[in-house]
Amino acid sequence: MRREEMERARDILGVTQDWLGWVDSGWPDGDPKPPLPEGCFALVPLEEAAAPLVRLIRSFRPHVLTTYDENGGYPHPDHIKCHEISVFAYEAAADPELYPELGEPWQVSKLYYQGGFTRERLEKVGAAMVARGLENPYVDWLKDRGPRSDRGDRTTTRVECAEYFHVRDAALIAHATQIDPDGFWFAVPREVQTEAWPTEDFELVDSKVPTTLPQDDLFAGLR
Repeated sequence: MRREEMERARDILGVTQDWLGWVDSGWPDGDPKPPLPEGCFALVPLEEAAAPLVRLIRSFRPHVLTTYDENGGYPHPDHIKCHEISVFAYEAAADPELYPELGEPWQVSKLYYQGGFTRERLEKVGAAMVARGLENPYVDWLKDRGPRSDRGDRTTTRVECAEYFHVRDAALIAHATQIDPDGFWFAVPREVQTEAWPTEDFELVDSKVPTTLPQDDLFAGLR
């Protein structure tokens, strides 16, 4: 992933961004997979890798933290490492005995895992494609998707955001060296997605404020 592509995606989304400073681990390919490159993010010890995130949490003081689930969405080593340091930093940033040199402690109020593509979502969107006489791009993916790879029953929070799908797509396309605008991720027309599955889905993992489930807002209980 090129830095300028990430910066372009950031500008499209209208968000701020901080680089934590680690080296991309890459996607190991082969059977067996080759060893990860020395010094990459996935191999940095947990407490060392989490330190920049603890510093960022204490300076930015967010109320909500989102991250990958324990499988990284899919098992990319950097996604899994991101999950690990996020869960660790969620608690560590609030502990005055940990990293005292990194700023005043701050307790994030809620921790979510992003839901990703559940079987239910793939089936509904695929069926909507077939109903329009279009090819279902998820047939092979669903064949390989066993119960252990699905997390639909863990979904607690569905956020309506179809009106922003065009922004999401533009930010993804900004990663020109990694994303083909005519490829798999754009095989489903946006109007089909909007009708069949207009939400992004999350799992509430921990909350320091009273909440009720299900939710339609990551900031439920905080507003």
